[in-house]
This record gives sequence, structure tokens and C-alpha cells, in this order.
Amino acid sequence: MDALPVLYSFRRCPYAMRARLALAASGQACELREVALRDKPAALLAASPKATVPVLVLPGRVIEQSLDIMRWALQRHDPYGWLAPAHGSMEKMMELIAQCDGPFKHALDRCKYPQRHPGADPDVERASANAWLSELEQRLALHGGCLSGPRACLADMAIAPFVRQFAGIDPAQWEASALPLLRGWLARWQGSLLFERIMHKYEVWRPGAVPALFPPD
Repeated sequence: MDALPVLYSFRRCPYAMRARLALAASGQACELREVALRDKPAALLAASPKATVPVLVLPGRVIEQSLDIMRWALQRHDPYGWLAPAHGSMEKMMELIAQCDGPFKHALDRCKYPQRHPGADPDVERASANAWLSELEQRLALHGGCLSGPRACLADMAIAPFVRQFAGIDPAQWEASALPLLRGWLARWQGSLLFERIMHKYEVWRPGAVPALFPPD
């Protein structure tokens, strides 16, 4: 285990889910350290002063951003071709992901945590989020089932955890939404073996604990 990368993670964090998806898909083993966000371990803070997950600690290098971890893992081994979309380019995928991480995440946070954003109108933010999700619906129709073609690529895997978070705010409203292709896309992802593997539950890591191997067998 001493030779393995160390991943600091939090099971439900969509950014950490991104990292675990790429690590699992690439077959890159690592030691997973599940973090309690209210009691962050000193080892995480020493590795990354930003103190948010995910963080991947390599010999002589620390990768602190979820997309950088995804690309690092997939550049080593990309058996499903996530970095090679059937339609468009890596640049176009990154532009789509930036829309997720920017305007959509802004609206998502204000829908999910209105108490943290006094002055924000959840109805306005939900309308903004739904407008972008409607664009994803159109992409799925255009490209044959996934965001960059008929098979899943980096954009699908980077965006799905955030769509999942939005769907969970009001499941009944999500199921009633005029987004049948997007609902099916999310359901297939959540029903996949890969999703099951990355959502395996780990005990919160403490110094001296028996190392936990990721991905699980």
C-alpha cells in the first residue's frame, strides 16, 4: 500500500465522485481515505491547504482538482475511450463541463441549500438549472444517447454526479420533468456496476487505520 497513490474522498461529494469514476474506470488502484468534512484530518490539510476533496497524493506530486485527477488517471489508461468522444473534441467537452461547474453549479447550490444563500430566489435558480438541463436533453437526442456521442465520455462522467444531486432535491419533481432522455441517462448511470463500485461505503479514515483499497473488489 505504501507505493499506491492516496485519495482523500467523501462518498457523496460530486467532485470526489468524478475522481473515483476515472480512477475505477482506468483500473488505477489507490488507498482511499474517507474524510469527515467537519473533522478534516491533519494529513489532508498538510497535503492540500485548500482542504476540500478530492485530493490525490502521488510521490512528489499532489493533484487537487477533480478534473485534473480524471485526466491524470485516464491518460494512463482509458479503456472506455472517455477522452476520445465520438462527436466533438476534448476542448468542446471541457467547455460543456465548465458550464456545469459554473452557472449550473451556482443554480444548483441555491436550490439545494437556500438557507446558505439569503436573497437568492430558489424558483429563479431552479428555472435557470432546468434551462441548462434542457440543453443536455437536446444533446442526448442529437448524439444518440450520451452527451458527446452514442457512448459515455468524459463529459458524461464529469456532469452526471451534479445532475444526480439536482435530481435528489425533489425526486417527484424530477420524475415529472420534461426531460425523459436525461432521466434515462441518469438512471442508466446510477444502475451501472461502475456507479455501484464508486459508491462503496468506507469507514472514516483515521491515522493508523488499516489502509482501504480502492476500487473495491
